[in-house]
Amino acid sequence: MVGLRPWIAGLFGCAAVLICSFLRPRWRAKLVLAGLIMLTMVWWFTLQPLQFRDWEMEVAKTACAEIEGTIVTIYNVRNFQYQTDSKFTPFYETRRLDLNNLKHADVFINYWGSPFMAHPIVSYDFGDDGHICFSIETRPERGEVYSAIGGLYRQYELTYVVADERDVVRVRTNFRKNEEVYLYRLKAPFIRASFIEYLHTINELNQTPRWYNAITNNCTTAIRHQRAASERAPWDYRMLINGYADELLYERKGITTSLPFTELKQISLINIKANAANDSAYFSDKIREGLPGMEP
Repeated sequence: MVGLRPWIAGLFGCAAVLICSFLRPRWRAKLVLAGLIMLTMVWWFTLQPLQFRDWEMEVAKTACAEIEGTIVTIYNVRNFQYQTDSKFTPFYETRRLDLNNLKHADVFINYWGSPFMAHPIVSYDFGDDGHICFSIETRPERGEVYSAIGGLYRQYELTYVVADERDVVRVRTNFRKNEEVYLYRLKAPFIRASFIEYLHTINELNQTPRWYNAITNNCTTAIRHQRAASERAPWDYRMLINGYADELLYERKGITTSLPFTELKQISLINIKANAANDSAYFSDKIREGLPGMEP
């Protein structure tokens, strides 16, 4: 059905043009067109996101979590071993974490072309137990290509990729061409609460899948929606034009302000460090060396 949607949209447009051009009187054309629009809306709202499709390998499995006191067990943590950006050995892990060991939260800002748009990845530092990353993405079916227009409509399900940094960060710095990744330490006072918000969301998605929407439910706005409405940060256009999300965090003192922002951003580019660290067991430590605010 996904492959038919562009054809359906095209046929609808052609039908609308023909109705407006040839059907007379005008009121009859308007009435028929309104009827077509109503039927399309009825069909549109019958579309439901699904949990089970023939997914692309990178999003084939979804994570879920169990919370018992301060102990968290996360299943299906992705840790692929990449040979190229499209050739890899799939591997999933079960991580058992103690919330008392949660030390820091960081954000990676990933650019792949336009300076106006970026992809945030939030990472939580559990010390010797490693880092857990959350990357909010579309969940494409096998062979499905992302479309900016399709991202505005009910074409892609939403997924939260839960992964090791050597997977979800390294594929962007070391294997994909012409992508830049910046890393900042978050000065968030309630990192445990925000981590648990992510866990609740991945469990909810396992029970009730949701549609991705490029405006209302994307990789940035979905983070904001995890919180209760009364606890959300004030809206700012840079939450949508998220290439400037790090600038917004800087202005709100959500990241270090010890340097002018332009200097901080220049220092925070980690591609060279990531390529040098490559598949080192100390990848996460090496990409943070020398970055402002990254004290242990």
